[in-house]
Amino acid sequence: MTSSARWAQAVPLLAVLGSVVALGIGTSFAKQLFPQVGSLGTTALRVGFSALLLLLIWRPWRWPLSRADARSLLRYGVALGCMNLMFYQSLQSIPFGVAVAIEFSGPLAVAMFSSRKPVDFIWLALAVLGLGLLLPLGHDVASLDPTGVGFALGAAACWAAYIVFGKRVGHLHAGHSVALGLSVAALTVVPFGIWHAGSALLDPQILLFGLGVAAVSSAIPISLEMVALKRLPQEAFGIMTSLEPAVAALMGLMLLGEHLTGLQWLAIACTMLAAAGSSVTAGHEPPRQAADEIVM
Repeated sequence: MTSSARWAQAVPLLAVLGSVVALGIGTSFAKQLFPQVGSLGTTALRVGFSALLLLLIWRPWRWPLSRADARSLLRYGVALGCMNLMFYQSLQSIPFGVAVAIEFSGPLAVAMFSSRKPVDFIWLALAVLGLGLLLPLGHDVASLDPTGVGFALGAAACWAAYIVFGKRVGHLHAGHSVALGLSVAALTVVPFGIWHAGSALLDPQILLFGLGVAAVSSAIPISLEMVALKRLPQEAFGIMTSLEPAVAALMGLMLLGEHLTGLQWLAIACTMLAAAGSSVTAGHEPPRQAADEIVM
């Protein structure tokens, strides 16, 4: 195999890896805004600027939109906005990597409900084991804040709804649906941010930091995933994105000083194996939208 052929094979894999890492870095930086504007203000900045960036990049007004698609995009965007609100609320009291692992139960549940293969019970068992190790149900109840866990589970439910509603706009161009979906999400979350943080959101330094967070955690990952989805089978894409909980845990450790216990690392490993396994055995489904994984 020539070097150019090897490079062509490596590019989509590197694109997914770059997307996952950029998403983790962006979310880690976003958490550093909590002392200034809180989780609600941070969500407003992240989603609001992400929507503006993608509107400028994709200019979705160029494409026609039917009423049925508009209603579907409304549900899709509201689910995306609520998912971000709850996820950032969870980050106030539980580690980044743990929050991502819990949130992964949403798309895993969608995958399990849509499959009837016996092998999928293995992935279901791994997902349940991982979730059981993370939830404060018996082992060291003080290890995780129940409120933070509750918000992460709420984000998981919203991620599941986001995937279901996203399939209804899967026939639209990815840039079209993502830009409009994020715009609806911004309209959903920005009022909460204004209510909580008020005039602090207008501080020039905070605005600039929020713009950087939005670029790193949305515009860059979505662009990289669009490159990858054109060249990778869905199974390979799913396996690569299953790295998200581990990358999030590493980013939390390196950038936020969040140290996890051995059980929590084991839970993250179980979640990753469940996600990778379900991607391999999912069979042939319609291709994902480019932003199906851009949730944090």
